Amino acid sequence: MAKEQKNLLKPMIIGSAGILLLAIAFASGPGSAGKPGNDGKKMLTNNEKNVIENKGTEPPFSGEYVHHKEDGTYSCKRCGAELFRSEDKFDSRSGWPSFDDAIEGSVKMIPDPDGARTEIICSSCDAHLGHTFEGEGFTDRNLRHCVNSVSLDFVPKTHARQTDRAIFAGGCYWGVEYYFSEKPGVISVTSGFIGGHVDNPTYEQVCSGKTGHAEAVEIVFDVSKTNYEELARLFFEIHDPTQIDRQGPDIGDQYRSAVFFLDDEQREIAQKLVADLERKGFDIVTQMVRAGQFWPGPDYHQDYYERSGKRPYCHARVKRF
Repeated sequence: MAKEQKNLLKPMIIGSAGILLLAIAFASGPGSAGKPGNDGKKMLTNNEKNVIENKGTEPPFSGEYVHHKEDGTYSCKRCGAELFRSEDKFDSRSGWPSFDDAIEGSVKMIPDPDGARTEIICSSCDAHLGHTFEGEGFTDRNLRHCVNSVSLDFVPKTHARQTDRAIFAGGCYWGVEYYFSEKPGVISVTSGFIGGHVDNPTYEQVCSGKTGHAEAVEIVFDVSKTNYEELARLFFEIHDPTQIDRQGPDIGDQYRSAVFFLDDEQREIAQKLVADLERKGFDIVTQMVRAGQFWPGPDYHQDYYERSGKRPYCHARVKRF
Protein backbone atom coordinates (compact mmCIF):
# COMPACT_ATOMS: atom_id res chain seq x y z
CA MET A 1 0.00 0.00 0.00
CA ALA A 2 1.14 3.55 -0.62
CA LYS A 3 3.49 5.12 1.91
CA GLU A 4 1.13 7.91 2.84
CA GLN A 5 -1.70 5.47 3.52
CA LYS A 6 0.52 3.25 5.63
CA ASN A 7 1.42 6.24 7.80
CA LEU A 8 -2.24 6.96 8.46
CA LEU A 9 -2.52 3.59 10.13
CA LYS A 10 0.35 3.98 12.56
CA PRO A 11 -1.68 5.67 15.32
CA MET A 12 -4.09 2.66 15.21
CA ILE A 13 -1.42 0.98 15.47
CA ILE A 14 0.72 -44.76 16.00
CA GLY A 15 -0.15 -46.93 14.77
CA SER A 16 2.31 -49.72 15.88
CA ALA A 17 2.07 -51.76 19.04
CA GLY A 18 4.39 -49.36 20.84
CA ILE A 19 1.73 -46.69 20.68
CA LEU A 20 -0.50 -48.76 22.95
CA LEU A 21 1.97 -48.00 25.73
CA LEU A 22 1.63 -44.26 25.45
CA ALA A 23 0.72 -42.37 28.57
CA ILE A 24 -0.64 -39.21 27.00
CA ALA A 25 -3.54 -37.84 28.94
CA PHE A 26 -6.48 -37.32 26.60
CA ALA A 27 -8.12 -34.20 28.06
CA SER A 28 -11.88 -33.86 27.96
CA GLY A 29 -14.23 -31.04 28.62
CA PRO A 30 -16.76 -28.70 27.09
CA GLY A 31 -15.87 -26.83 23.97
CA SER A 32 -17.39 -25.02 21.03
CA ALA A 33 -16.59 -27.30 18.10
CA GLY A 34 -18.02 -26.32 14.76
CA LYS A 35 -18.13 -22.60 15.41
CA PRO A 36 -15.77 -20.52 13.27
CA GLY A 37 -13.01 -18.58 15.01
CA ASN A 38 -11.74 -15.14 14.08
CA ASP A 39 -9.30 -16.71 11.59
CA GLY A 40 -12.04 -18.64 9.78
CA LYS A 41 -11.01 -21.96 11.33
CA LYS A 42 -13.18 -24.03 13.62
CA MET A 43 -12.92 -23.49 17.33
CA LEU A 44 -11.87 -26.75 18.95
CA THR A 45 -12.97 -28.65 22.03
CA ASN A 46 -10.38 -29.49 24.66
CA ASN A 47 -10.16 -33.04 23.30
CA GLU A 48 -9.56 -31.76 19.78
CA LYS A 49 -6.95 -29.26 20.93
CA ASN A 50 -5.09 -32.01 22.77
CA VAL A 51 -4.56 -33.89 19.52
CA ILE A 52 -4.56 -31.20 16.84
CA GLU A 53 -2.56 -28.52 18.63
CA ASN A 54 -0.72 -30.38 21.41
CA LYS A 55 0.09 -33.48 19.28
CA GLY A 56 -1.70 -35.91 21.55
CA THR A 57 -3.16 -39.26 20.49
CA GLU A 58 -6.72 -40.45 20.95
CA PRO A 59 -7.19 -43.85 22.62
CA PRO A 60 -7.19 -46.78 20.15
CA PHE A 61 -10.57 -47.89 18.79
CA SER A 62 -12.23 -44.79 20.27
CA GLY A 63 -12.52 -42.64 17.14
CA GLU A 64 -15.65 -42.39 15.02
CA TYR A 65 -13.81 -43.15 11.77
CA VAL A 66 -11.96 -46.33 12.80
CA HIS A 67 -14.52 -48.63 11.14
CA HIS A 68 -16.06 -45.96 8.90
CA LYS A 69 -16.69 -47.17 5.31
CA GLU A 70 -18.84 -44.48 3.64
CA ASP A 71 -17.72 -43.04 0.29
CA GLY A 72 -16.45 -39.50 0.49
CA THR A 73 -13.54 -37.32 1.53
CA TYR A 74 -11.85 -36.84 4.89
CA SER A 75 -10.85 -33.23 5.60
CA CYS A 76 -8.89 -31.37 8.27
CA LYS A 77 -10.98 -30.69 11.37
CA ARG A 78 -9.33 -27.30 11.91
CA CYS A 79 -9.16 -25.70 8.45
CA GLY A 80 -11.35 -27.87 6.21
CA ALA A 81 -8.63 -28.78 3.68
CA GLU A 82 -9.24 -32.10 1.93
CA LEU A 83 -6.75 -34.75 3.07
CA PHE A 84 -7.77 -38.35 2.28
CA ARG A 85 -10.19 -40.19 -0.01
CA SER A 86 -12.34 -43.07 1.19
CA GLU A 87 -10.99 -45.39 -1.52
CA ASP A 88 -7.53 -45.15 0.10
CA LYS A 89 -8.78 -46.15 3.55
CA PHE A 90 -8.18 -49.71 4.82
CA ASP A 91 -8.54 -51.70 8.03
CA SER A 92 -5.13 -52.07 9.68
CA ARG A 93 -6.67 -53.32 12.95
CA SER A 94 -4.46 -50.81 14.74
CA GLY A 95 -7.28 -48.89 16.38
CA TRP A 96 -6.93 -45.76 14.26
CA PRO A 97 -8.16 -44.83 10.74
CA SER A 98 -5.54 -45.91 8.18
CA PHE A 99 -4.91 -44.67 4.63
CA ASP A 100 -2.29 -45.84 2.15
CA ASP A 101 -2.36 -42.57 0.21
CA ALA A 102 -3.21 -38.89 0.71
CA ILE A 103 -4.52 -36.24 -1.64
CA GLU A 104 -1.47 -34.80 -3.41
CA GLY A 105 0.19 -32.04 -1.40
CA SER A 106 -2.36 -32.20 1.41
CA VAL A 107 -0.11 -33.56 4.17
CA LYS A 108 3.46 -32.91 5.25
CA MET A 109 5.75 -35.52 6.81
CA ILE A 110 8.15 -34.30 9.49
CA PRO A 111 10.39 -36.06 12.03
CA ASP A 112 8.56 -36.80 15.27
CA PRO A 113 10.14 -35.39 18.45
CA ASP A 114 10.53 -38.99 19.69
CA GLY A 115 13.28 -39.42 17.09
CA ALA A 116 11.81 -42.66 15.74
CA ARG A 117 8.52 -41.99 14.01
CA THR A 118 7.38 -39.72 11.18
CA GLU A 119 4.62 -37.26 12.05
CA ILE A 120 2.05 -36.12 9.49
CA ILE A 121 0.45 -32.68 9.63
CA CYS A 122 -2.03 -30.77 7.48
CA SER A 123 -0.17 -28.83 4.78
CA SER A 124 -2.64 -25.96 5.02
CA CYS A 125 -2.70 -25.29 8.77
CA ASP A 126 -0.09 -27.60 10.37
CA ALA A 127 -2.73 -29.45 12.40
CA HIS A 128 -1.39 -32.70 13.87
CA LEU A 129 -2.97 -35.69 12.13
CA GLY A 130 -0.99 -38.73 13.27
CA HIS A 131 1.99 -40.71 12.01
CA THR A 132 3.15 -42.48 8.85
CA PHE A 133 4.61 -46.00 8.75
CA GLU A 134 6.28 -47.79 5.85
CA GLY A 135 7.16 -51.39 5.10
CA GLU A 136 4.32 -53.06 7.02
CA GLY A 137 2.89 -54.77 3.94
CA PHE A 138 -0.77 -53.98 4.56
CA THR A 139 -1.38 -52.86 0.96
CA ASP A 140 0.50 -52.79 -2.33
CA ARG A 141 1.58 -49.21 -1.58
CA ASN A 142 3.25 -50.47 1.60
CA LEU A 143 2.38 -47.22 3.39
CA ARG A 144 0.09 -46.46 6.31
CA HIS A 145 -1.01 -43.00 7.35
CA CYS A 146 -2.24 -43.65 10.89
CA VAL A 147 -4.63 -40.79 11.66
CA ASN A 148 -6.60 -39.65 14.70
CA SER A 149 -10.34 -39.54 13.98
CA VAL A 150 -10.58 -36.36 16.03
CA SER A 151 -8.32 -34.59 13.52
CA LEU A 152 -10.79 -35.29 10.71
CA ASP A 153 -14.16 -34.29 9.35
CA PHE A 154 -15.97 -36.34 6.71
CA VAL A 155 -17.84 -35.10 3.65
CA PRO A 156 -20.04 -37.83 2.09
CA LYS A 157 -19.74 -38.25 -1.66
CA THR A 158 -23.47 -37.67 -2.00
CA HIS A 159 -23.21 -34.25 -0.32
CA ALA A 160 -22.26 -31.48 -2.68
CA ARG A 161 -19.94 -28.94 -1.12
CA GLN A 162 -21.81 -25.68 -0.48
CA THR A 163 -18.83 -23.38 -0.08
CA ASP A 164 -15.21 -23.38 -1.17
CA ARG A 165 -12.09 -21.26 -0.60
CA ALA A 166 -9.63 -19.46 -2.83
CA ILE A 167 -6.45 -17.53 -2.01
CA PHE A 168 -4.91 -14.93 -4.31
CA ALA A 169 -2.06 -12.42 -3.94
CA GLY A 170 -2.00 -9.44 -6.28
CA GLY A 171 -0.43 -6.43 -4.60
CA CYS A 172 -1.90 -4.44 -1.73
CA TYR A 173 -4.61 -6.63 -0.28
CA TRP A 174 -6.95 -3.66 0.18
CA GLY A 175 -7.58 -3.36 -3.55
CA VAL A 176 -7.84 -7.09 -4.18
CA GLU A 177 -10.30 -7.40 -1.29
CA TYR A 178 -12.38 -4.54 -2.67
CA TYR A 179 -13.01 -6.16 -6.06
CA PHE A 180 -13.66 -9.66 -4.75
CA SER A 181 -16.08 -8.32 -2.14
CA GLU A 182 -18.23 -6.97 -4.99
CA LYS A 183 -18.36 -10.33 -6.79
CA PRO A 184 -21.78 -12.05 -6.57
CA GLY A 185 -21.47 -15.38 -4.79
CA VAL A 186 -18.58 -14.31 -2.58
CA ILE A 187 -19.46 -14.81 1.07
CA SER A 188 -16.40 -13.29 2.74
CA VAL A 189 -12.98 -11.88 1.90
CA THR A 190 -10.20 -11.72 4.49
CA SER A 191 -6.99 -9.76 3.98
CA GLY A 192 -3.88 -11.44 5.33
CA PHE A 193 -0.50 -13.02 4.70
CA ILE A 194 0.70 -16.31 3.20
CA GLY A 195 3.81 -17.92 1.77
CA GLY A 196 6.36 -16.93 4.40
CA HIS A 197 8.46 -18.60 7.06
CA VAL A 198 7.34 -16.75 10.22
CA ASP A 199 4.29 -17.87 12.20
CA ASN A 200 1.53 -15.31 12.70
CA PRO A 201 3.52 -12.36 11.31
CA THR A 202 2.63 -8.78 12.09
CA TYR A 203 1.95 -6.27 9.33
CA GLU A 204 5.17 -4.48 10.19
CA GLN A 205 7.18 -7.71 9.89
CA VAL A 206 5.72 -8.43 6.46
CA CYS A 207 6.44 -4.86 5.32
CA SER A 208 10.08 -5.37 6.27
CA GLY A 209 10.35 -7.92 3.48
CA LYS A 210 12.13 -10.37 5.78
CA THR A 211 9.34 -12.91 6.39
CA GLY A 212 8.74 -14.03 2.80
CA HIS A 213 4.98 -13.48 3.04
CA ALA A 214 2.76 -12.03 0.36
CA GLU A 215 -0.21 -9.79 1.05
CA ALA A 216 -3.15 -11.93 -0.02
CA VAL A 217 -6.88 -12.46 0.37
CA GLU A 218 -8.72 -15.59 1.44
CA ILE A 219 -12.12 -15.86 -0.25
CA VAL A 220 -15.04 -18.03 0.87
CA PHE A 221 -17.61 -18.41 -1.90
CA ASP A 222 -20.95 -20.09 -2.56
CA VAL A 223 -20.37 -22.75 -5.21
CA SER A 224 -23.99 -22.54 -6.33
CA LYS A 225 -23.50 -18.89 -7.32
CA THR A 226 -19.94 -18.72 -8.62
CA ASN A 227 -16.93 -20.97 -9.16
CA TYR A 228 -13.16 -20.94 -8.90
CA GLU A 229 -12.57 -20.19 -12.57
CA GLU A 230 -14.75 -17.07 -12.42
CA LEU A 231 -12.81 -15.86 -9.39
CA ALA A 232 -9.45 -16.62 -11.02
CA ARG A 233 -10.47 -14.73 -14.16
CA LEU A 234 -11.40 -11.76 -11.99
CA PHE A 235 -8.06 -12.01 -10.20
CA PHE A 236 -6.13 -11.76 -13.47
CA GLU A 237 -8.16 -8.70 -14.49
CA ILE A 238 -8.01 -6.63 -11.29
CA HIS A 239 -4.21 -6.57 -11.00
CA ASP A 240 -1.32 -6.53 -13.46
CA PRO A 241 0.02 -10.12 -13.62
CA THR A 242 3.03 -8.99 -15.68
CA GLN A 243 4.66 -6.98 -12.86
CA ILE A 244 7.33 -8.67 -10.75
CA ASP A 245 7.30 -8.00 -6.99
CA ARG A 246 5.21 -4.88 -7.30
CA GLN A 247 1.81 -3.52 -8.15
CA GLY A 248 1.72 0.10 -9.23
CA PRO A 249 3.50 2.26 -6.65
CA ASP A 250 3.80 -0.62 -4.16
CA ILE A 251 7.17 -2.33 -4.50
CA GLY A 252 8.46 -5.42 -2.69
CA ASP A 253 8.04 -9.20 -2.82
CA GLN A 254 5.11 -8.93 -0.42
CA TYR A 255 3.24 -7.40 -3.37
CA ARG A 256 4.03 -10.27 -5.76
CA SER A 257 1.42 -11.87 -8.00
CA ALA A 258 0.62 -15.42 -6.92
CA VAL A 259 -2.12 -18.03 -6.99
CA PHE A 260 -2.06 -20.07 -3.79
CA PHE A 261 -4.01 -23.12 -4.91
CA LEU A 262 -5.71 -25.44 -2.42
CA ASP A 263 -5.92 -28.52 -4.66
CA ASP A 264 -4.89 -29.79 -8.07
CA GLU A 265 -8.14 -28.69 -9.68
CA GLN A 266 -7.51 -25.07 -8.70
CA ARG A 267 -3.92 -25.29 -9.96
CA GLU A 268 -5.04 -26.67 -13.32
CA ILE A 269 -7.67 -23.96 -13.75
CA ALA A 270 -5.17 -21.20 -12.94
CA GLN A 271 -2.56 -22.68 -15.29
CA LYS A 272 -5.11 -22.86 -18.09
CA LEU A 273 -5.95 -19.18 -17.65
CA VAL A 274 -2.27 -18.25 -17.64
CA ALA A 275 -1.81 -20.17 -20.89
CA ASP A 276 -4.79 -18.29 -22.40
CA LEU A 277 -3.24 -14.97 -21.44
CA GLU A 278 0.18 -15.93 -22.76
CA ARG A 279 -1.37 -16.85 -26.11
CA LYS A 280 -2.72 -13.32 -26.17
CA GLY A 281 0.77 -11.93 -25.76
CA PHE A 282 0.87 -11.25 -22.01
CA ASP A 283 4.14 -12.04 -20.22
CA ILE A 284 2.63 -13.53 -17.05
CA VAL A 285 4.86 -13.70 -13.96
CA THR A 286 2.18 -14.96 -11.55
CA GLN A 287 3.54 -17.69 -9.27
CA MET A 288 1.66 -20.97 -8.73
CA VAL A 289 2.15 -22.08 -5.12
CA ARG A 290 0.36 -24.72 -3.07
CA ALA A 291 -1.33 -22.91 -0.21
CA GLY A 292 0.11 -23.20 3.27
CA GLN A 293 -0.97 -21.39 6.41
CA PHE A 294 -2.98 -18.23 5.79
CA TRP A 295 -2.62 -15.62 8.54
CA PRO A 296 -5.39 -12.96 8.75
CA GLY A 297 -4.14 -9.37 8.86
CA PRO A 298 -4.97 -6.92 11.66
CA ASP A 299 -8.64 -6.08 12.20
CA TYR A 300 -8.15 -2.46 11.18
CA HIS A 301 -6.93 -3.62 7.75
CA GLN A 302 -10.14 -5.51 6.97
CA ASP A 303 -12.74 -3.87 4.68
CA TYR A 304 -10.51 -0.83 4.36
CA TYR A 305 -12.17 0.77 1.34
CA GLU A 306 -15.66 0.08 2.61
CA ARG A 307 -14.84 1.82 5.89
CA SER A 308 -12.88 4.69 4.38
CA GLY A 309 -15.26 5.41 1.52
CA LYS A 310 -12.31 5.49 -0.89
CA ARG A 311 -11.53 3.46 -4.00
CA PRO A 312 -8.44 1.38 -4.83
CA TYR A 313 -5.46 3.48 -5.87
CA CYS A 314 -3.41 0.78 -7.62
CA HIS A 315 -6.05 -1.71 -8.78
CA ALA A 316 -8.53 -1.36 -11.62
CA ARG A 317 -10.33 -3.98 -13.64
CA VAL A 318 -8.92 -4.43 -17.14
CA LYS A 319 -10.62 -6.81 -19.58
CA ARG A 320 -8.13 -9.53 -20.53
CA PHE A 321 -10.27 -12.56 -21.41
